[in-house]
Amino acid sequence: MNGEEFLRAAKELADVRGITLDEIFTDIETALNAAYKRNYGASNSKVILDKDTGKIKVISYKVIVDEINMEEEEDAQVLLEELDNPEDFKVGDVIEEEVTPKDFGRVAASTCKQVFTQKIREAERASIMDEFDGKEGELLVGTLAREDKLNYYVDLGRAHGILPKKDIIPGEELKMGSSIKVYVSKIELGQKGGPVILLSRSHYGFVKRLLELEIPELNDGTIILYSVARDPGSRSKIAVYSENERVDAVGACIGEKGIRINNISNELNGEKIDVVRYDRDLKQFIKNALSPAKDVEVYIMDEKNTEALVIAEGDNLSLAIGKKGQNVKLAARLTKCKIDVKTASQAQEEGINIYKYYEA
Repeated sequence: MNGEEFLRAAKELADVRGITLDEIFTDIETALNAAYKRNYGASNSKVILDKDTGKIKVISYKVIVDEINMEEEEDAQVLLEELDNPEDFKVGDVIEEEVTPKDFGRVAASTCKQVFTQKIREAERASIMDEFDGKEGELLVGTLAREDKLNYYVDLGRAHGILPKKDIIPGEELKMGSSIKVYVSKIELGQKGGPVILLSRSHYGFVKRLLELEIPELNDGTIILYSVARDPGSRSKIAVYSENERVDAVGACIGEKGIRINNISNELNGEKIDVVRYDRDLKQFIKNALSPAKDVEVYIMDEKNTEALVIAEGDNLSLAIGKKGQNVKLAARLTKCKIDVKTASQAQEEGINIYKYYEA
């Protein structure tokens, strides 16, 4: 690679990859200096790159001293008295001489190619980081490319995302080569400078993004999603409302004949989705969140710590609690309130005077 070829390659790299020429020249000189010292063993030398012609030359230098400093490189020092014409110099001057080896062009060409390759890789990684910057918390569509014991790897175009097998929906079967929707749970810088994109299908945020994809009213602000609580693969609860009293937020999310919510449920491998109406009145919100249970009474036991007691009887008791306590747990997460469900007789046996909180 001659000087003209080098300059042309450097300018092309700078234009295409968005790198400054100064940055390329500095890295080339650093690499050339290391290569020269590695191949020729000279410590008192420096490689200079002419930025106008692209030519490379090696300069040997010596600092003129009146006494050799043994703590410094001896080869880089020369005594003033040893010079043929000491009267023309003074202590501190630097004597330079070009010592470019005849075969250094081969070393230089190889070094330049290595630096160019490294710069291209760095620029590519930076470009990918820029492309995925701000994608955390978003929904992406990719292709299942491969898997190992712990993870699936999803082709997202210019990068691969990691979908841990513990973060897929329980019970779902994924096929290599198939298209897949994923939630970006985290993006961080990897050891090699590229992005590490962590994906999930079990995150509650995945449900939020699917809702926004399926229900246009969520994107235009007609309907507001207050909160989501999820037990992946089994059931999710979502709380929605609208500032427009004429809009049926719950009905819009469910869709005609349940088509909207069913589409989301199908994407979630059959996961059931309860759509409930958010209410500013915490007691009413808790009642809504405990659906399908009905006819329950809610008492706010501690407003500061948002603790509530729910009295339910008969079938509504088991419905409010749910299988293995799932319904009440999801309702608690949805309302951000600690919920205790009991019958009236259980509350009485425990000495709880529910009438004390009747107006609370």
